[in-house]
Amino acid sequence: MKIKLHIVCVLSLGLLVMNCGNPQPRRPVSRSEGTFMKESIERNKKLVAGEEDKIDSIIKSDPNQKYLASNKGYWYTYITRNTKDTLTPKKGDVAYFDYELSDLDGNVIYTQLELRPQEYHVDKEQETMMGLRHGIKLMRKNETVKFLFPSHMGYGYRGDHRRIGHNEPLICVLTLNDFKPEQTKTTTE
Repeated sequence: MKIKLHIVCVLSLGLLVMNCGNPQPRRPVSRSEGTFMKESIERNKKLVAGEEDKIDSIIKSDPNQKYLASNKGYWYTYITRNTKDTLTPKKGDVAYFDYELSDLDGNVIYTQLELRPQEYHVDKEQETMMGLRHGIKLMRKNETVKFLFPSHMGYGYRGDHRRIGHNEPLICVLTLNDFKPEQTKTTTE
């Protein structure tokens, strides 16, 4: 009988220790309900609206040019148009182009000479501005296009760490000189 009582006491003590040892979940010190995200969204909406207002005023101040709105969030106009060719660069092509970057006031940030002729492998991982990646695919050989890029299509909130500041919308004048299919490597055995 003493042994049964001893076993019952040990088991009861064990259950008591096990139940008392479970930590209670900690509650957050403060509940922000996502205020940081809401504030960030509002800041970005104001930023985009301000940039679009500036771009709209540039478009209105140049009534002789017909600007087109892209479905990616930038505007463009043809300076030199090629109506003879129908092909545009596609994934896997190599595009050869020259371009110049300016701020929305028309101050040149990088000249065409500084940027040298460019080679871009369409839709491949390269450090190329998002707006250029999309804009090149709209162009035909020997066309020159003026793009008005909001900052998110340019260098975004980081800038380029040299001359382009954070959240800076850009004017880009781009000439597509040529594009060719990417060369496939053949192995000879």
